[in-house]
Amino acid sequence: MSLSRNKRQIITLTNPRSPISESYRALRTNIEFSSIDEKLQVLMVSSAGPGEGKSTTITNLAVTFAQSEKKVVLIDADLRKPTAHHTFSISNRWGLSTVISQQSSLEEVIQVTDIPNLDVITSGAIPPNPAEMMGSKRMTAVIDQLRGMYDIILIDTPPLLAVTDAQIVAAKSDGVILVVDQGKVKRDIAGKAVKNLESVNARILGVVLNNVKRKANEEAYYYYYGVQDK
Repeated sequence: MSLSRNKRQIITLTNPRSPISESYRALRTNIEFSSIDEKLQVLMVSSAGPGEGKSTTITNLAVTFAQSEKKVVLIDADLRKPTAHHTFSISNRWGLSTVISQQSSLEEVIQVTDIPNLDVITSGAIPPNPAEMMGSKRMTAVIDQLRGMYDIILIDTPPLLAVTDAQIVAAKSDGVILVVDQGKVKRDIAGKAVKNLESVNARILGVVLNNVKRKANEEAYYYYYGVQDK
């Protein structure tokens, strides 16, 4: 199926000159410059709770990396409420869960999008044991194999405070980006999400603030994304 039905969800494609798209590019640049001596290749994106915009953020971030001539793969590791197959209008018959359960090979589940340099691995069938799958040696092996195939590996996970999946994946990643809806999430809840990441020694690269209110004399738009140092 064509991606065109869902391109309205990916603003970095539909309106690359918008302030929001520019903010995504700034986020990409901040990530690229956040580490001088260590390579940041596997990046996890999560949020404290549901509905904060983590999947929208990771999708647009993937596009901006791909637009900078990086070879990118986006993995939908939210094995509870996956969204990538809807966003890109692709099949979810095979995906991450079928690779980990050895029902399919990694090569079989990598799907090419019509966005140059961007591939997607969907969640696959929703399994009964998502956390165990994320913590498995097979999941580690999949990530290690992808390191040799892509410049950037972006992993979407369930919210941090809902289940343990994200903490497990964070420990396997080079860095973590936390998406926070400023109008929805209280400071103490966001702080608890950060503590959950720190408990597994995750490297928190920054926080993406969503739904930041803009000043009246500035151009108005629905979302604002910016990374801030921890």
